[in-house]
Amino acid sequence: MTLKKYLIIMTLATLACWGLFSVVISGIDPSTTNWIGFSFFYLSLFLALWGTSAVLGFFMRFVLLHQNLAFRAVGDAFRQSFFFSTLIVSSLVLLSRDLFTWLNILLLVLILSFIELFLLGTVAKSSLK
Repeated sequence: MTLKKYLIIMTLATLACWGLFSVVISGIDPSTTNWIGFSFFYLSLFLALWGTSAVLGFFMRFVLLHQNLAFRAVGDAFRQSFFFSTLIVSSLVLLSRDLFTWLNILLLVLILSFIELFLLGTVAKSSLK
């Protein structure tokens, strides 16, 4: 897949996710819904954030920082946007359950950071071979 095709598909999918999120926001009443409504809310928000931050992260790496390897910039942006979206949605879930404390957020950030460091080490080892 070419870079142009990837960016077009990713942008259209992200716009569709934001559209789905707006439908969920306008169509689901949080005071009367069950776990399915909340799952749609969190899932659509997660996918919309993931796509948006992946596209923006790629543009920041490739255009502003002038990274030469587009496939590496796409992979890094996609991976880190997943962690960013996980952090935001997990924080909202913790907030809705009255579990949003500095210790829980610190643990969540540490877990995501360790996973990122592990993946960076794995990628670095595989590129040396």
